[in-house]
Amino acid sequence: MSSHSSPALSTSGKLWDGGNEPFGASYGKLMMWFFLLSDAFTFSALLLAYAALRFSSLSWPVPDDVFAGVPFIHGHFPLVFVGIMTFILIMSSVTMVLAVEAGHRGARNEVVKWMFWTILGGIAFLGCQAWEWSHLHHDGAWWGSNPFVNADGTPGQVNFTNLFFTITGFHGFHVFSGVVINIIVTIMTMAGVFDRRGTYETIEKIGLYWHFVDLVWVFVFTFFYLI
Repeated sequence: MSSHSSPALSTSGKLWDGGNEPFGASYGKLMMWFFLLSDAFTFSALLLAYAALRFSSLSWPVPDDVFAGVPFIHGHFPLVFVGIMTFILIMSSVTMVLAVEAGHRGARNEVVKWMFWTILGGIAFLGCQAWEWSHLHHDGAWWGSNPFVNADGTPGQVNFTNLFFTITGFHGFHVFSGVVINIIVTIMTMAGVFDRRGTYETIEKIGLYWHFVDLVWVFVFTFFYLI
């Protein structure tokens, strides 16, 4: 007979092996961190590919000339609109922090309020991105098409637009996924699911994902709009 004892069930019916949670984090949080780490590798590979092509090229389109449009306003306003987009996404990260903090206190109504503002911020960001894509496409930019000239006046490479739409589209898909998940979690909060569970840890796990999406945007913003 083996001298090792089998894992026992705790009073809550969950499997318990007699040990502490690794790093003081639950299994769900650890899995979220693993997912975010793998996702970070994907974004890093895409951004490094962009950087390699950008700095191996003799010339490249000037961001101030490419990203200078603002909805309903005629004129040249370099990076104004993308600055607004960035502000919206950062503020949604702030409201997510407040939702997580309210969850720690078990304040259901406050969680719902701050999650609502987080969702609104995500939808606003997606709306801004949709306008930017539409505006660029109207100018002739798309996968395989680059109407923007380089800084030295030579024709622009399609690598610029290919990677722009791929990376910002991939990031936008993450924001869209986060909005959908936030809506589901908010509905669960309103239904009292987390009160019955006795923990709002799900809000915290979703918060990790949302902060990651915001952090990635900072790098996307730096690579495409500033360099």
